[in-house]
Amino acid sequence: MKKTILNLALTTFIAGTVLVGCQDATKKEAEAKENVENARADLDDAKDELSEARRAATEQEWKAFKDSTNATIAKNEVRIAEMKADLKNKGKSIDDQYAMKIKELEEKNKEIKGKVQMYQNDANSDWESFKEEYNHDMKDLGNSLKNFTVKNK
Repeated sequence: MKKTILNLALTTFIAGTVLVGCQDATKKEAEAKENVENARADLDDAKDELSEARRAATEQEWKAFKDSTNATIAKNEVRIAEMKADLKNKGKSIDDQYAMKIKELEEKNKEIKGKVQMYQNDANSDWESFKEEYNHDMKDLGNSLKNFTVKNK
């Protein structure tokens, strides 16, 4: 009789342990799913915050860039106007060639100014490539303006 009671107690204990263990696994699985959903929501929030921070930083950078650009373009316009005035004062024999070169420089400066004015600083635009292209164009224009008055001997 002692063996029967002992076997019954042991069987009951094992069955109870298995049932409690199975319920705990489903409960843990449900908690894990909930934690994953919370983590995804937190990740989405973090992405949104990062996007807002980038947009704000880009806006500040764009404003500074545009101010700098406008100042450089204005400086180029003044240099071109000075070259035109100098051309009229000197009365060189190659006036047509100089006038054509000055006109080309003026058109290039206007083209760059137009690009800056047409650029829309939004999420769809590629700010880095625009900035790189602008810097390249301004460098070329600056070199052209600088080399315009250099006399090759």
